[in-house]
Formats: sequence, structure tokens, C-alpha cells
Amino acid sequence: MPRLASPAASRHRSVMTSDTYRPRRSVLYVPASNDKALAKIPSLACDTVIIDLEDGVALADKVSARDKLTGILAARPARRCEMVVRINPLGSEWGIDDLLTVAKAEPDGILLPKIGTPRDILEAGDLLDDNFAPDIVKLWAMIETPKALLNVGAIAELGRDPASRLACFVAGTNDLVKATGILATPDRRYLTPWPLQLVLAARAGGLDVIDGVANDFRDLDALARECADAAAMGFDGKSLIHPAQIEPANRAFAPAPEALARARAIREAFSRPENAGKSVIALDGRMVERLHLAEAEKLLAKAAIIGA
Repeated sequence: MPRLASPAASRHRSVMTSDTYRPRRSVLYVPASNDKALAKIPSLACDTVIIDLEDGVALADKVSARDKLTGILAARPARRCEMVVRINPLGSEWGIDDLLTVAKAEPDGILLPKIGTPRDILEAGDLLDDNFAPDIVKLWAMIETPKALLNVGAIAELGRDPASRLACFVAGTNDLVKATGILATPDRRYLTPWPLQLVLAARAGGLDVIDGVANDFRDLDALARECADAAAMGFDGKSLIHPAQIEPANRAFAPAPEALARARAIREAFSRPENAGKSVIALDGRMVERLHLAEAEKLLAKAAIIGA
């Protein structure tokens, strides 16, 4: 088994960056051992699929599920949706082999579970670098333990260094509830401060951030409420466990028609000759600054990419 490299190991490699928005409104977990579910991936309308080697796979099936991933990823339909693989924890008997085997298949990302500190991200990155994994393989991090939540600011700061590969946080709300013993309520009132903390850290580090799962996949009304709350908190998307949840998530995290209309009005107002060079203008009786124009342009670009 490969030895974990030191996080201080050098990272002399070129890093490709892009400011292009990539939608992650709907992020669906698919167990790597469920052949029927895997076969449906090309037909799914979700933005991201997470093929799960961890919680979704029985202990006896861990190795066989990993071994067939290369073929699954090779057959993906021209990267129509983003493909991420959640491996087992690096400290487990499967973790390092998971990481290196999956990296060879060049998924869009590898989701690291049960992390606690920045060192966990750096160790994974060093292993990928030492084994010549291409730069397109990014790292995602599950924030699902009290230790990770306490260290989330320091972990997020790695996102400012492209060499870290860190691209996205995923909230592990079920594990946080289990680890802390807080009361899980339908409105998530006791849990809410932690997702907000996660969003704040992610934005400070320039990362995307995905909300945790809604456990009752049959209750689409409850899912819609959770998605609306998550979007209002600043999340980029929602973790999903059933294809029926995809459409409500896509809808909730897409720009609202009224927001798009406002964005177009802001862009049009700043384009007028009389407003050229102005930092602040008045629009419909309200003050509008250049920062609002930047937000409007970003929203319109997002809508164009997802077809809203």
C-alpha cells in the first residue's frame, strides 16, 4: 500500500483554472454496487453524480465496486453531467487504494469523507501528485464531523491555492446530527447555524458548497422547502438520494424569473450613455452600485448556462 506523503511535499505542477460557472444544483448519490442505478446515469438530469464507495456499499462489496469504476467512468456520456466519486476514508483499509484507482479513471472530482483538518486534504493531494493524477481531478470534502466543522475555516483556505485541488464542500448533516446528538427537526432549527458557518467558510475559500440530504425521498414538498432554505442560505445545490428529487432541486437553485428581470434591468441601466463611468445610479427609486451590476452579470451568465 502506498505511503502517505508529507503535506509539506512540493507541488510543482501547472494548474488550470477557469471562471466558468459549473452548475451543481442537484448532486445525486449513486451506490457503486447498484448496477441498475449506475445504468441510469446517462439519462439523469442532475448536474452532478456522486458514485459512492463509502456508505452506499456493503463491506463485502467494497473491492468489487471499486474495480468496476474505471469502466463506468470511461463510458460517461461526454461529461454531460459532472462525475464525482466518494471514496472510503483514507485511514480505512480501502481508502488509499480507492483514491489511486479512481484517480486513474479521471473523474471530475474525488469526495473525501470523514476529514477533520487541512492535513487530510493535503495528504490526498500529495498522493494524487505523487502518482501523476491529472490536474482535472479535483478534491471535494465532506464536512460531517464536529472536528471538521471546528476547522472548516482553515480547511476552506486551501481553496485559495489551486495546487490543493480543493473545489467543493459537501455538508454531511446526518453524520453531524449523529455525532452531536442535536434534535433533528423538520425545519432544521438546531442544525441551521452549522450550514451557515459552512457557507461562510466556503465563500471565504472560493469554494462551492452543497447542502446535505433530505432523508424522506417520497416527501417532495419537504424537499422543496429544504432546497428553498438552502438556496436562501447561499448553498449552490442539494445532495440527493433519489432521481425523483432532481427536478425540485434544479428548480430551487435556478435563478427566479423576477431575479432575472431585475438583473436585466440593472445591466440595461448601466449600459445607458448617461450612466457611463458612474459607480452608483438610481433605478426604480433604489440605489444600485457597480457591485450589483457584477452580481447581475453573474446571475445572467448562470441562467444562460443552465437554460433558465
